[in-house]
Amino acid sequence: MPVSLMTHDPQPSVVLGADASPRGANPAFSRLLAGGPLSSVRAWLPGNLSALVRACLQQARAIEQVEAHYNDQVWLWTLIPDLDNQCVVARGREASAELLAEREAVRARRLYRLITENTTDLISRHTPDGRFLDASPASWTLLGYWPEALRGTLAQRLFHRNDLACVMRQARDALELDGYHTMTYRIRHQAGHYLWFETASRAIRETYTGAVVEVISVSRDITARVQAEENKRRLAEVVEANPDPVLFIDPEGGVSYLNPAARRMLGVPATAVMPALAAFLNSHDLARLETIGWRHAEQEGLWTTETRLQPLNGEPSVPVSLLLLAHRSTAGERFFSLVVRDMRERELREAEQRHHQDEMAHTARLVTLGELASGIAHEINQPLAAVVNYANASQRYLQTLGSNPDAVERVAQGLARINLHANHASEVIKRLRGFLRKGRRHLQALDVSAVARQAVNLCAWEAREQQVSIDLQWPENLPRVYADRVLLEQVLLNLLRNAIDANAEQHPGQPSRIALQVQPLATGRLQIRVQDQGPGVSADQLEQLFTPFYTSKPQGLGLGLSMSRSIIEGFGGELEACPQSGGLLMCCSLPLMISLNSQEEGL
Repeated sequence: MPVSLMTHDPQPSVVLGADASPRGANPAFSRLLAGGPLSSVRAWLPGNLSALVRACLQQARAIEQVEAHYNDQVWLWTLIPDLDNQCVVARGREASAELLAEREAVRARRLYRLITENTTDLISRHTPDGRFLDASPASWTLLGYWPEALRGTLAQRLFHRNDLACVMRQARDALELDGYHTMTYRIRHQAGHYLWFETASRAIRETYTGAVVEVISVSRDITARVQAEENKRRLAEVVEANPDPVLFIDPEGGVSYLNPAARRMLGVPATAVMPALAAFLNSHDLARLETIGWRHAEQEGLWTTETRLQPLNGEPSVPVSLLLLAHRSTAGERFFSLVVRDMRERELREAEQRHHQDEMAHTARLVTLGELASGIAHEINQPLAAVVNYANASQRYLQTLGSNPDAVERVAQGLARINLHANHASEVIKRLRGFLRKGRRHLQALDVSAVARQAVNLCAWEAREQQVSIDLQWPENLPRVYADRVLLEQVLLNLLRNAIDANAEQHPGQPSRIALQVQPLATGRLQIRVQDQGPGVSADQLEQLFTPFYTSKPQGLGLGLSMSRSIIEGFGGELEACPQSGGLLMCCSLPLMISLNSQEEGL
């Protein structure tokens, strides 16, 4: 580069000899040096400067965009060879902001791609007439279609025919005028059923003409929400049409709502203000409600009593049964509903209904206990038999206290062992009661190996009866998962009992084995594998394996695997069936607490 050009070059430039030593710098570079020696220019240049100069001269070509760092700045240098003078002109520019912006853009694109590929919402691109250009992988989980299968397909072909005309017309008009539209509609899943979707769409316009050239949509499954709203609406209609009087009680104990049946029974006109409880309840019943009813309903969920209500229009008092229900609002406040049953006409029918309900509940309890009765009896009989034996032995030793100096010690040992076996029997009952616990889901950090042992203990007798051995395989110090202990134990027990039944079917009267493995995966999940030696399943059976009410067992309901998958998915995990050459492998994966914490920190 001529000296005059370097002198007037606004970008810092320096002439380097063949040995990469600086020979001169232009004014722009000299200002950067701030009076420092020329040799200090090396600090601004790339670290492998000698190799770059040599390559530049030997190959007779310029080398561009070589990055160098000085303090907190990033410089990009271009090395231009001067073959006649055997030197190289290094011309640089400060590019910190540019590179930072570029790297941030790359990071943003990577984050966008990560979000798109992992979000549970369906992100899709469409032509103006609705044809899929692309879709995120959530299309599989939401609709049962992979993105490749949707490309080129008209989205409206999946719409419910009753929604099609209205939805398409509103979407087209809104996108043309406003460029944004949100719609709610029904869309067909690959399996054939329809789901409620909420889709927010934005139009991408051509810069100069303003014509819509593409539509970006974000869709989510709101089936549960629509069904919940529909259920609420139906529930409100049911309450209004309910022939039983229904009253809503606010947290302060005042009446906030009366359904038509309650207004008729209490003689309260539709335009009248809400009466106080004391207006139709006598002082004794009101005192019981305030001292016992509220507290009992909060603790147990409901409280019932029989009393008489006094209508406000002077009619005779009515014998009724009151059912006080406790509820909790979204904000966490308690409120109550009071259901009144007229005993004059419904006493006999309700008594029969209660009897029928009691019988059904009793039958359900018997069925549940009957499935585990053999194992429970065996687990309890063993310690009880040991208690009887040690008690008999202790009695014999007590009769020899005068002649046997060791009798007292033997009796003490017998009593200690009686206590040990009695506690073991108590633990069996405690374990059973814990498994049958009824209540809200309680999520906690769990050691899966402990839960697995508990599930194996519950079905151990059944396995021994079928000559099935259960091999437990897991490393020590397993990382913990975040789940409900009873529900996870229920899933494992269901998988184990299915495996026992499969082994018994394939190997009747012969020994067989089940492998229960637990292992952490590199993906931040914990995998539980239950491998049986049963007959396996066909391809058709595999597709329906997790479908509710599908079962191959004569006495089965077909809800076990469907319910188990729902439980596992509720924990953020997956439950899959994998056919093997000999048997069936059930794979359950759960996110580790570490990965959950990492995701929360990332958010």
